[in-house]
Amino acid sequence: MKTFLFSLLFFVCSYAFAQEVPARWDELTATDFPIALDKSSQTCILPFGILEKHGPHSPLGTDLIHVREWAARATKQEYAVVFPDYFYGQINEARQQPGTFALPSRVIYDLLEATCDEIARNGFKKIVILNGHGGNPEFIRFFMQSFLNKRHNYAIYFYTAEGDQEYAKQYREMHKSDIRTDQHAGESETSVLLYYRPDLMRMDRATQQSGADQKRLNIPGLYTPIWWYASYPNHYAGEGDKATSDFGKFITDHEIASFIKALKEVKVDNTTIKLQNEFYDRVDNLNK
Repeated sequence: MKTFLFSLLFFVCSYAFAQEVPARWDELTATDFPIALDKSSQTCILPFGILEKHGPHSPLGTDLIHVREWAARATKQEYAVVFPDYFYGQINEARQQPGTFALPSRVIYDLLEATCDEIARNGFKKIVILNGHGGNPEFIRFFMQSFLNKRHNYAIYFYTAEGDQEYAKQYREMHKSDIRTDQHAGESETSVLLYYRPDLMRMDRATQQSGADQKRLNIPGLYTPIWWYASYPNHYAGEGDKATSDFGKFITDHEIASFIKALKEVKVDNTTIKLQNEFYDRVDNLNK
């Protein structure tokens, strides 16, 4: 009987301990790590931000803070390990602004590949990129397609939110400024930061610079890398002064709930790696 009670107590304590394991990689102890791997179904979130100007009123790390909070709140409801702050993305278009951290393209590619490989070396089979910067998606998608160039023993997922008509309807109703120009440090993004970190916001400065499209370049049917600077030389697109914390909560509540659904799908997914291995096997057989 004593042996049974001791075993039961040990099981309960072990279970309770497992429930309290931190989600952040940098907050785990080495002895926590195996528990975190098991609890997360070997799933790691890579929150991908950037360091750049966000109008005259929001912090340089707006995108980074956004995804950090997004991941932290999601993993309270659906556990996964969260990699520490990652801000090595594509931001060449803001190099003229103070505080921008822009590395060469080859460096950011190699660094992302090495980071994912190292995450996998520590036992994770699934890496979910949670991006908060509008200048990153093209780079991330190119990186992921290049992922098929050689065999990997893990899968990468790039989270992109699905459309939600009811949310979109309420979003439009709550939105105060012109939705078409609300792109960077405007009403929506500023609202999110007002909700997450009001202590960092300088809302009295939101109207000190123009966030309007300057329309200085118009060549139909042609893309040029200077397009963003031509339209928004202040690296500010929208009206941040229209932001509210309530609107930020509305946006983030929906973001978190949507990401949790996707995270659950990733944790139970066994098909992606299976098909990936099948693909690599066929490539190898073709070259024999």
